[in-house]
Amino acid sequence: MDKGKLKGHAALWAANIVWGLNAPIGKSVLQSEANPGGISPFALSVYRMVGAALLFWAVSLFFPRERVAPRDIVLLLFASVFGIQLNQMLFLWGLSLTSPIDTSIIATIVPVLTMILATLFLREPITWLKAGGVFLGCAGALILILVSQHGTGHTSSVKGDVLCIVSAVSYATYLTAFRNVIVRYSPVTTMKWMFLFAAVAALAIYWRPLTEVDYAAVSPRIWGGVAYVVVGATFFSYLMVPVAQHHLRPTVVSMYNYVQPIVAVLFTVALGLDTFGFTKAGAALCVFVGVWLVTKSKSRAQLDAARLQDKKG
Repeated sequence: MDKGKLKGHAALWAANIVWGLNAPIGKSVLQSEANPGGISPFALSVYRMVGAALLFWAVSLFFPRERVAPRDIVLLLFASVFGIQLNQMLFLWGLSLTSPIDTSIIATIVPVLTMILATLFLREPITWLKAGGVFLGCAGALILILVSQHGTGHTSSVKGDVLCIVSAVSYATYLTAFRNVIVRYSPVTTMKWMFLFAAVAALAIYWRPLTEVDYAAVSPRIWGGVAYVVVGATFFSYLMVPVAQHHLRPTVVSMYNYVQPIVAVLFTVALGLDTFGFTKAGAALCVFVGVWLVTKSKSRAQLDAARLQDKKG
């Protein structure tokens, strides 16, 4: 494996380990009947967008300045809508209404959607190896989620599930439709513009919920969770994804979504809230084999090169 692909896989491991803990930690800071001292999902969306925008623009001061073409600024605006605004704002809203297990199950459709959309936007072929890897990983993730203990007090909600589904569709669209503009610039440049647009939208839409937060009543534990969501699950993870997009195909990038349930299960096992047996080990193995199969599947460029070689031969 060349250094570029190795770098991409390392970035995805880092991002999805952080994201794997985001659902339980994010749920713990959101306001609900069981957690009246929490933050509303709308206020947390503002913290995420504004906080990440400030961090990306601050970090960009230490990198060479890149000039972004006006046409690409418009494309990054739409990439922000699908990759950040609809994805993350709707995810937090849905998570506040439904259970973490529902959000985890819904997240498993992202690689399937990405594989399909990649054929439309990037003309990437759906090979037997790629399709088999995607569905094997999906099966492993679903088994892992369904056999795990998730605690009590979390109820499902049709509205919350629908919001999470739209969030998943928007993220799959971002990975495929906007890949070409994302790989044109450095990760810091693309993210600073995308989060700037997201921050403006979040402030405009959710200004009132932001002012309704009783800041004096918010506990240090809640603020600690908010810091994790903003710095870890937003700034750091969103910095890692475009690093991977520079070196890996969209379906490969999306396959790492299946790592998140494994991280969540290991987290609950470490806390003594769950156990890790043969069934979960087998499910985790399915995930890893699925990711490996998709990585090994041939891209459009490789298939075109093979056809050209056959014609010459």
